Formats: sequence, C-alpha cells, structure tokens
Amino acid sequence: MAPPRSGNQNGRGGSNRSGGGGGYGNSRNRDYDGGRSGPGHSRGRNQIHSGRIERRSNFGGGGGMGRDNRNRGSGKIGSGGSSGGGNSDDFSKLRDVTWSDMRLPPFQKNFYQEHPKTRNRPHHEVERYRAAHQITLKGQAPNPIQYFDEACFPDYCLNEIRRQRYNEPTPIQAQAWPIAMSGSNLVGIAKTGSGKTLAFILPAIVHINHQPPLQRGDGPIALVLAPTRELAQQIQSVANDFGSSAYVRNTCIFGGAPKTRQTQDLERGVELVIATPGRLLDFLSNGITNMQRCTYLVLDEADRMLDMGFEPQIRKILNQIRPDRQILMWSATWPREVRQLAEDFLGNNYIQVNIGSLELSANHNIRQYVDVCQEGDKGSKLKDLLSFIYDQSPHPGKIIIFVATKKKVDELSRFINGFGVRVGSIHGDKSQLDRDNVLSDFRNGRANILVATDVAARGLDVDGIKYVINFDFPQSSEDYIHRIGRTGRKHSTGTSYAFFTRKNAKCARALVDILREANQNVNPDLEYIARNAATISSKEKERDRANRDSGLGGSNRRNGGNSNNYSSNNGYSGGNRFGGGGGGGGGVGSNSGYGNNAGYSNGSGRSRNYSNSRH
Repeated sequence: MAPPRSGNQNGRGGSNRSGGGGGYGNSRNRDYDGGRSGPGHSRGRNQIHSGRIERRSNFGGGGGMGRDNRNRGSGKIGSGGSSGGGNSDDFSKLRDVTWSDMRLPPFQKNFYQEHPKTRNRPHHEVERYRAAHQITLKGQAPNPIQYFDEACFPDYCLNEIRRQRYNEPTPIQAQAWPIAMSGSNLVGIAKTGSGKTLAFILPAIVHINHQPPLQRGDGPIALVLAPTRELAQQIQSVANDFGSSAYVRNTCIFGGAPKTRQTQDLERGVELVIATPGRLLDFLSNGITNMQRCTYLVLDEADRMLDMGFEPQIRKILNQIRPDRQILMWSATWPREVRQLAEDFLGNNYIQVNIGSLELSANHNIRQYVDVCQEGDKGSKLKDLLSFIYDQSPHPGKIIIFVATKKKVDELSRFINGFGVRVGSIHGDKSQLDRDNVLSDFRNGRANILVATDVAARGLDVDGIKYVINFDFPQSSEDYIHRIGRTGRKHSTGTSYAFFTRKNAKCARALVDILREANQNVNPDLEYIARNAATISSKEKERDRANRDSGLGGSNRRNGGNSNNYSSNNGYSGGNRFGGGGGGGGGVGSNSGYGNNAGYSNGSGRSRNYSNSRH
C-alpha cells in the first residue's frame, strides 16, 4: 500500500545489516514475514503476532529487518529508529463524509425481471435444486436461475457468456444473480473457484449501464475491493471480458506499481474500479478520485482482508460511500470478524447465500496427504516428493509450493533450480513486473513449478495445477483450505501434500476434521499430535525459548541435521531428474542420506510411494 507523500522522511537508518530508521510512519500489507530495510532508508512494515498482522499504528515504522536476512530465522529484528515521526497511516486527513447533510440524488438498483420458467417452477423442484447444490439461505430470496436463458441479462452479457462457452451457472451464480439484480444487499459464502467473480461482475455491469453517464470529476459507479494485487488483476480480467462490449471502463489500482497510469485512468473517468484498500485510500486522501457516485460496492475475500489487518481501511473507505449503496460481501469462511463487519454496515438488511457447509471443508476433488516430520527433514522430503511426481510422468502438470517467508521462497527456488528444472517464485518484495512475468510463465507452462508465499493463496486462477505442496504449513486451517484450493478447480481433480511438524500442533485438530470431512486417510502421527496439542505446543515454545537464550534462535544454521542449506549436488543415482532415494545417500544440508530413512525408499532409487502410504 502506498503511503501519503506528506510524511516525515527522516527515517534513514544504519547499514543494510541493521534495520533502517523510522521511515514514513506507514506500514504495508504484503507478506507475513515482517519488516524490511532498504539500502539507505526504511519504511515501517507490519509485524506478526499470533499469525496475524498487527494493526497499523500511528507512529513511524521501527527498525526494518536486516537486508542480509541473517537474523530472520531467529526472529531478531534489526536495530533501528523508534517512532520515526512521520505521517500516521490512519489517513486522518481524509475526513468522513457527513451524508445526513447532503441531498443525495436517487438511483436505480432493481433491474431483475424474473423469467416465466423461473417464476413458475414448482417449489419442490426449487428446493431439490438447492439441496442438490448445498445452497442454504438466510432471508427471502428469489428462485435460483438454473439455465442461462432464464437470466435477465442484456444481450451483450449473454453473448459473452456464449463466447466463453459456459454451460450452466454455478450454484453461487444461480442464486446470487437474482438477488444482486434485484438491488438487495448480499453476503455470499462460497469456496474459491466457485465462480463468484462473475456472480458480482455481471450485475455490476448492468447496474452501471442503468446510471447517468459520468461527468468530469466523477468517481466510479462501482467499486470492488480485494485483498491482494493478484486477486484484483484476476477480477479485472473478468471485467475486461464482459465490460468491453458493454462500454464499461475499468481500472485496477494496487500498491507496488507506478501510480501514473492508475492516476490517469481515475482522472479520465472509469465506471468500475477494482482496488486494494491501501492504494485506493492513497488516491482518496490526495483527491485523485472520490466515491460520491459509487452506488455498487463489492468486498471480495472479506475474511482474507480482515486477516491481513485491512479492517480500519475498509471502514474508512465505506464511510466515503453513500449509505444507501448496494453491498455484496463475499467470503470463503464465516468467522466472527466477518459477521461483525456485515452487521455493522448491513444490519439485518441483507440476504445470505451459503454454498456448502459453514464448517471448514476442503474440495472433495482434492486428494490430501499429510506427512508428519521434523523441520530439518522437509528439504529431503520435498526432493523425494518431486522425484516421485516426476517418476509418474515427465510432464506432471503445474505444481505450487507454499512456504512461510520470502527468504524461504528464494532458498527453495535455488534448491529446485539446481536440478535443471525451471521454477518461478513470487512474494511481496518482488516488483509487479517480476510477478507478472513469473505468473505468465507459470500459466503458459514455461515454468511448471511455482514457489510462493500466501500472496498466491487466493485469487490465483491458473488452469492445470495438479499438485499443491505445503512445504511450510500455514498459520491457520482457513489458509490451508485456500492454498490447496488452487488445484481441483472447475470440477477437475488435484492432489495436495503437506509437511506437518510439531510446531504446527495448534492446527492439528482442525486439520484432522478437514481430512475426515473430505473422506481422506488420517495419519496416525497427526492424530497423536491433535490429541496432545496443548502439551506439544508448550514444549515447542520452551524449546524455542531455550534456543533463543542459548543464542541459536530459530535459525537452523548451527543445528546439525536441521540445516536449511539445501544441497542438490548428490543423490542423482536414481536416474530421474530429482535424484533417487536409495542410491547416493544424497543429503539435504547436513542430513544423512535421505534414501536410507526407514520406510522412505523402495531400494530402487525411487522415493517413497505416496499413493500407498498410510497417509
């Protein structure tokens, strides 16, 4: 998120090895691994607390993380400035609009004309359709549209639907379209890959084309807020497909990219804005655009935005939008924080549509494997696993590997590159151009392995992803659901693997429930951790505390076999690209030969047979 430019810029810190000074008094929502110092200055960044990003403070950023990253593993933060002065990042100069003092022009938002087939469908058929697709409702909703020819969309929408060769509406589209087109507020709970982007884009286009044309100086008529730039760009892609023939102009604004083009789009006038909260607030604070014409608002991935600490920004933005706007809020889960946000801005004036269970559940088209292991063994296990995947087929499809930190992304990418396999990597510190190029290579198959932080956990819609590997298990089970949801999309099948250590004990019980709900085998070691999670977590904390007291920190550089210095020089005797399991004893760091671990090699150079494992 770009900060206002008026902040005190005296936050220059020391060398690259220690954190910079205070910086701008502003923080950025990027990845989950803390601050960063620049070559000569530092901008404050959000820090981690219990798996969530801390709320933004009104003080300048503290010392950034050392640029040489030597203290990252131990959790030490480079020395640096204290408060840094600077501009507070609560955007205080952006005043809330007193809507009660304004005379608001009326606007139209009900465009729904129910098709006779939909209106006359017997009640038992409607209920049977909802039951078959696990559609549950809170509030009175119109009958779902079961076929595209029942939709009341204009021809320019239906023609694009036919051109895209969609067969029939997804369940969330079938039920959400009549609600959204009727002008009602909507809360939609549906998993990733369910088609909800189209569920709000088509009504947005119809809504826009029924409003008076934009005048000079007007802001957008429709606004879509998204948590990450990747998701925002994915939404814009759909908006481009369906908005071009309807002459609906859009722009996508997000941090990490130059402001010039985004500013020009806003000043020229666009009917639809797709934005991340921070960059939008930046433009609002500086008077580049305004929300006085906005009558259609979408909050996409609301749970993710709250988890990333965007709640204050969302509330600030909503106070810039007239109170009688139509709101569509979308979420994959329904935690207390999302419920509270819905109640604060919608009261009881909304219809809730839920697809599937409100409990955490994974796509049943995904085969899930969980390997309980030691932290220091994960590198060798990844090598085994990739060897196994490539043994099955020289063209195994696309693979995403999720890790916890930006540093680990770079390390693991170099590790895999050592085998002559082209691999892409994305995280929050990469430039927008780099990220776009990496994702383009991944989509086009020029690189079939992508290593990423949670920046790719949502909004990444790439066809042909066959495997998701959780090298580092995420902070929450919700994030696990979203990560593995990158595969098994559009009724295809996929496979996920997760390396689970005792440090992840707090997630064990929820993971067991997810596996059982999806009819997956449950690793007995995982069940043991779930039963004893409190004791195990306590012991892990004591161990970490002892390591810190002894100066070892969380870094594994001195911990013998737990080295993160992955070596890819040995273990090639199996004849496949990633080296055999039993041949050369090829180690990872200072581990002993991984091919000799009991139960992990069949003795012929092939790594562990995951398909027949107890997982």
